[in-house]
Amino acid sequence: MAKIKVSVNQDTCIACGVCYSLCPQVFEAGKDGKSQIVSQYRVGGNVTQGEVDESLKDCVESAKNSCPTFSITTS
Repeated sequence: MAKIKVSVNQDTCIACGVCYSLCPQVFEAGKDGKSQIVSQYRVGGNVTQGEVDESLKDCVESAKNSCPTFSITTS
């Protein structure tokens, strides 16, 4: 199954919570409230980089498209 790369730019994230409200399977709040990738999907222990199964594509895209600061990217 294909993997989708997901990144969170914490420099532009405003901790609004929309991503982890829409897609808690992939995103969570860090100590500062800013979005990060849940530990299950992190790449190399980096809280801002992850890889998810294609089965989570709709969830991730919903969060990405709803982010008011465009802080989530996928590839």
